[in-house]
Amino acid sequence: MITQHTIQQILSRIDIIDIVGSFVKLKKRGTNYLGLCPFHNEKTPSFTVSPVKEIYKCFGCGKSGNSISFLMDHEKYSYVEALRWLANRYNVEIEETEVSPAVKELQQTADSLYIINSFAQKFFSDNLFQNEEGRDIGLSYLQERGFHEDIIRKFQLGYCSKDKSAFASAAIAAQYNPEYLLKTGLVVLRDEKLSDNYRGRIIFPVHNQTGKIIGFGARIIGKNDKAPKYINTPENEIYIKSKILYGSYFARQAIDKTDECLLVEGYTDVISLHQAGIENVVASGGTSLTPDQLRLIKKYTNNLTIIYDGDSAGIKAALRGLDLALEEGLNVQLVLIPDKEDPDSYVRKIGREAFREFVENNKKDIVLFQLEVSLKDAGNDTNKKSAIVNRIAETISRLNKTEDFTKQQDYIRQCAGLLKIDEEGLNALVNKFIRERITKQENKIHAEEDKYATESTGTLPTQEDDDLIDLIHKDELVERNMTRVLLEFGSYTWDDKQNVANFIFGEFDNNGLHDLIDNRQLLQIIQIYRTWVDDGILPTPKSFLYHENADISAMAVGLMDTRYELSQNWKEHYDGPMPTREDLYREEVISTLTYLKIRKIKRLIIENQKDLEKSKNPDEQFHLLQTHQHLKEMEINLTKEYGTVIYR
Repeated sequence: MITQHTIQQILSRIDIIDIVGSFVKLKKRGTNYLGLCPFHNEKTPSFTVSPVKEIYKCFGCGKSGNSISFLMDHEKYSYVEALRWLANRYNVEIEETEVSPAVKELQQTADSLYIINSFAQKFFSDNLFQNEEGRDIGLSYLQERGFHEDIIRKFQLGYCSKDKSAFASAAIAAQYNPEYLLKTGLVVLRDEKLSDNYRGRIIFPVHNQTGKIIGFGARIIGKNDKAPKYINTPENEIYIKSKILYGSYFARQAIDKTDECLLVEGYTDVISLHQAGIENVVASGGTSLTPDQLRLIKKYTNNLTIIYDGDSAGIKAALRGLDLALEEGLNVQLVLIPDKEDPDSYVRKIGREAFREFVENNKKDIVLFQLEVSLKDAGNDTNKKSAIVNRIAETISRLNKTEDFTKQQDYIRQCAGLLKIDEEGLNALVNKFIRERITKQENKIHAEEDKYATESTGTLPTQEDDDLIDLIHKDELVERNMTRVLLEFGSYTWDDKQNVANFIFGEFDNNGLHDLIDNRQLLQIIQIYRTWVDDGILPTPKSFLYHENADISAMAVGLMDTRYELSQNWKEHYDGPMPTREDLYREEVISTLTYLKIRKIKRLIIENQKDLEKSKNPDEQFHLLQTHQHLKEMEINLTKEYGTVIYR
């Protein structure tokens, strides 16, 4: 893991205008900067960046965040990947916490494989454009296929010569470790010597989400019955086939903007569509879709359109992984390319606009299509039809999220009609599969419920109590301000002995804030702050604006937004000290803490009154009356001490 020291170094150098300006053309407008939103299509700029608050906000689509969340949203980086990108940009040397020897070895191996793959890509690309054999065989082949030089360079295609060990010799001369070279699959060991594995082939580099090369696909040129058409990198520490979608690095922004992912089978399908200007496309390699691949798609969009060949093999490939896609909540449609064409040849044949229209006009619902194909294959075979009913019921049962209920019922109605069976019977069968799945997951569900119940235990009132609910709504603003006071002024001096953070935490025992803060996300921020203080780390607003937990970061961005400042009518309503900013931070701290304490006492008084109204026992009533008197005294003492008027 990256050390906190390194993270703080990165955060101290972040310039949001520099980072966002690398991707969006910004113009200064007052104290802020304005540009066209990169997250949705707009003609009038509504994307605002504040260098003072270090946040951005689009008033068109509602997207907001900070420098790191921008990189995570725009480039689809993980939190750690965004930090590494920033460290590289600002020349910060990354320090990592001590890890086990096994993990350290794994990291070193992965780093070595990335370096070798980068070297190999440059070697093969140079071979394609600068070597005579590469130009005559490799480049001419790609040009005959209709690929332009700019698209070849964009996807970093290359050529491996027919020479037995041209690449292996170059890699050994560059002092790369033979063991790691073998792991990449670029070379093989023959007669105790390293030889090139991809001889006479076009090389397709495969990129991860940050653009690093994790492996290669190598296509043979011409026909050779003895050799496979494609050779792919064997699985290793960085190349795991089930987690890869070819072209996702180049497609990520287009998928985000169009809110649709087109899925094809092969490398050349992706490249041809990109060349035609259709960039929201990735390739599965013709294998069954895996959960990891589907989650990668869902990271960008919920809408998946599969575009495969119209032959039987293409249809079978399209239907594989369907149930998993439905479980992930993806809206899946299918387009079959006609006339024994594939997406690569078809887009070159009819052109971009015609291809777009064809896709749009020929989308089939994949569940209904699966049923139609199955019924056609079954013919009049009763046993096969019975199996189809069970299979389609199980498929529909995967749509078991609340928001999918309407879609599920619609499928039941349409499928029952196609199957010519009773709708209620199909609905019962679907529910049976749902129940069976729930039973299999029962232990996990119970564990999650127990955890939820534990986390939910507290003193929050019931929804039926209007008085308490009114208090909860009024508290929300002050809870936010309490948290923002801590973030902004926690490091400020309170007195000769302590800072603001120590004073605030000194006012409560370890569980005291649990009773005052209802918003669990705000409480989480306060608890994290307290943990860091206990560990000798004094956080700043940046520590939370750029927190690795996206929910915490988003909450911190919201707290820094002036929309959550306390109303200027505070004194008029409550006759209390007016919280201001830096010059009166002590007054703001006292005012906010006092308000929270009084509201807590007010809640206890209301709860105590409810218990008193219900009680029939004289001794219990006497005890509750004493409690009421004690709470009222506490309330009066607080208001006298801080000059705050009691209010309902």
